Amino acid sequence: MTGTIGPIDWAVFGAVVLFALVFDRAIFGKPKAHISFREAAIRSVFFITVGLAFAVYVYVRENMDAAVTYLVAYLVEESLSVDNLFVFLVLFTYFKVSEVQQQRVLVWGIIGAVVMRGIFIFAGAALLHRFHWMTYVFGAFLLITGGKLLIRKEEEVDPEDNIALKLARRYLRTTKETHGEKFFVVKDGIRHATPLFLVLVVVEFTDLLFAVDSVPAVLAISDDIFVVYTSNVMAILGLRALYFVLSGMMSRFHYLGTGLALILIFIGAKMVGASFLKIPSIVSLGVIALILAGAVTLSLLRPLKKPEEK
Repeated sequence: MTGTIGPIDWAVFGAVVLFALVFDRAIFGKPKAHISFREAAIRSVFFITVGLAFAVYVYVRENMDAAVTYLVAYLVEESLSVDNLFVFLVLFTYFKVSEVQQQRVLVWGIIGAVVMRGIFIFAGAALLHRFHWMTYVFGAFLLITGGKLLIRKEEEVDPEDNIALKLARRYLRTTKETHGEKFFVVKDGIRHATPLFLVLVVVEFTDLLFAVDSVPAVLAISDDIFVVYTSNVMAILGLRALYFVLSGMMSRFHYLGTGLALILIFIGAKMVGASFLKIPSIVSLGVIALILAGAVTLSLLRPLKKPEEK
C-alpha cells in the first residue's frame, strides 16, 4: 500500500514527538544535578524505540521501501551524531559546565538542531529537485568529506578557536562568572550574556557545521522529505540522553571516526553513481550497519593504549 503524505501525517509525527518529550518529562522529571548511567540508558532506549517504531507508520502510509529508507536515514543520522557528541564533551569539560547546565544547553541545542535541519533539508531537496546536477555536487562533497575524515590525524579540539565564540565575545556584553542555568542576567540595568550562553552559541554553531555534512548524506538516501526530516528529528530527539550514556566512554570508540568516514564515502559514491547503479535501500542499511558494528567491535577488541603503556 502506498499512501500520499499530507498534513495529517505531519500532525501524527508532531504528536509522536510531543508524546515522547512529555512522557520523558513525566517519568524522569526536571533536570537533575546528576543523571545516572542507568537512567540515561533507559531514556536512550525509549527514544530509540520510538524512533525505530515510527518506521512502522512510514510502512503503513507509504511502503516497505520507504520504511527501510527511513531506517537507513535514521541510522546514518544517529551514528554521525555520536561523533558530534565528542565535541560537546570537550566543550562542556573546557568550560566546566555542570551536568544540570549541560542538560539545559542540550535541550536548547536540540531545538535549534530540529529547526536548522528543517531549513537545510527543505532547501537541499528544493535544489536537488530544481537542479539535478546538484546530486553529483552533494555526492562529491560527501566523498571529499569522508576522505578527509579517513586520513585526518587525531587532534585536540580547542573551543577558543571557534569563530562563533570569538564573534559572540566581541559583540555581546558577557559576564565572567556563571549564574546557574541562566543564559542572560541584568547588571546595572544592562542585559549581559553569561558564559553558559556562549557555550550554547558554540553548540549551535557546531551543529550548523555538522548539518552541512549530515543533510547531504540523508538527502543522498532519499528525496522523500517526510522520510528524511522525520528520521532526522527522531534521531536527534534522544541525543541528550545518549550523550550522558556515552560521555564516560566516548574515547573507547576510537575507530568510530573511521567507520563514519567509510559511511560518508559509501553514500557519496552511491549518490554520484546513482545514474549507473541503483543500490536498494535494504542493501544500504546492511552496509551501514555492518560498518558501524565493525568499527565498534574493533574499538573494543583493540583499545587505545594509555600513554604509560606505549
